[in-house]
Amino acid sequence: MRSPRTIAAVAAITIAGVGLLAGCSGSGSGDSSDGKVHITVASLIPGSDKAAFKAFDDRVKEFEKANPNIVVKSEEYQWTGPTFSTQLAGGTLPDVFNVPFTDSQSLLQAGQLADITKEVSALSYAGKFNENVLAVAKSGDKIYGIPYGPYAMGLSYNREIFQKAGLDPDKPPTTWDEVREDAKTISEKVPGVAGYMQMTQGNTGGWELTTTTYARGGRMETTDGGKTKVTTNNPVTKEALQFLHDLRWEDNSVGSNFLLDWSGINQAFGAGQIAMYPSGSDVLTALVQQNNVDPKNYGLTMLPIDASNKDAGVLVGGNVAAVSPKSNEAQKTAAVKWIDFYYMQKLLNEDQAVADAKVLAKSNQPVGVPTLPVFDKATYDQTMSWIKPEVNIPLENVAPFTDKIFDANLVPEPNKHTQELYGALDAVVQAVLTDKNANIDQLLTKVDSDIQKLVDADK
Repeated sequence: MRSPRTIAAVAAITIAGVGLLAGCSGSGSGDSSDGKVHITVASLIPGSDKAAFKAFDDRVKEFEKANPNIVVKSEEYQWTGPTFSTQLAGGTLPDVFNVPFTDSQSLLQAGQLADITKEVSALSYAGKFNENVLAVAKSGDKIYGIPYGPYAMGLSYNREIFQKAGLDPDKPPTTWDEVREDAKTISEKVPGVAGYMQMTQGNTGGWELTTTTYARGGRMETTDGGKTKVTTNNPVTKEALQFLHDLRWEDNSVGSNFLLDWSGINQAFGAGQIAMYPSGSDVLTALVQQNNVDPKNYGLTMLPIDASNKDAGVLVGGNVAAVSPKSNEAQKTAAVKWIDFYYMQKLLNEDQAVADAKVLAKSNQPVGVPTLPVFDKATYDQTMSWIKPEVNIPLENVAPFTDKIFDANLVPEPNKHTQELYGALDAVVQAVLTDKNANIDQLLTKVDSDIQKLVDADK
């Protein structure tokens, strides 16, 4: 899910600071009588301010100066599934565009993304990619795009509240049973505080239910032989919902507000009304900027992962910079050069990384907030060493997450009718929290039926 959280935090750790403004544009015009290669690339989403467009145009000029045989045309673009399909069918898809993690696999399997294996493999850092992240843009050994701006889901917690409840903030829960125990302790010992809560509306309820299902080893959709089956009515999702039911009706540890979206739960967390909740790993930036959270009171740990289930993993999201399948070989080469220049170099260049961190620190934004690295841990560590003088959050507070995320099984979001699926699951989560006798099996059966109809209609 591409939430406002991601947008607010893209620049938080420097290495995630590129690509947010990119959408898609152009038409793949190809070679021209001037002997140069012409490509069209993503500029900004519609409605961006003039200063942002000028900054993008300056980057284009810089790229063209370094690559005098390439001419870049930029256009506004914002990804939507229907727009993409129309452009593809009409031959107006740009040479460089972006797609969300949720759609990359279905698009590449349908032949709607160009195979850029040769071009990516020629990059000097090709071997440094975090394979778990690159997997969203791969099929077998073939590469169909370069991921950027990725995040992983974690468990945010209030260290100060943990201390008030007599819990050790340096030892956050590592199993769902421990989450439940700590939530109950907090709610009993710290009046007015929900020990644990999840989002419930605006499609975020389904997003977080999917997150907690993945952590237990379940899936909301399965694809076999190109056919997708909606599978929310499974034992693992039921277990995740039963967990919420028990916290609500047996422990009374989730508070009394059961209509929370991304901004609502962040506000409640910032106000000290919620002690723990699943979140994107980069959420601290938004919590500082919008909710006045003091980083010294913030903790981030891994979501409890069911070690007994080989499919258990961490939900991840982000975008993939891709190339049109209609682009010719010269355009593909030029397109990957652009992706490297615009999306990747800020992740790899010390001068750019330091300059970005200084700007963030000067404006009192948190520096050092964990995101999911595009590259390997060595590259991540190197970037962190470059910006270390500017880091202004206690890194030990997020170490329970950063120490383990590199070894986690990373799982992309469901890729068919994702937002409709999440919206349908919102109602299920709300029902479990507001109706003690909610029929979970019946509710999930309806979700499966409703969303399966949408999936089947795509054919």
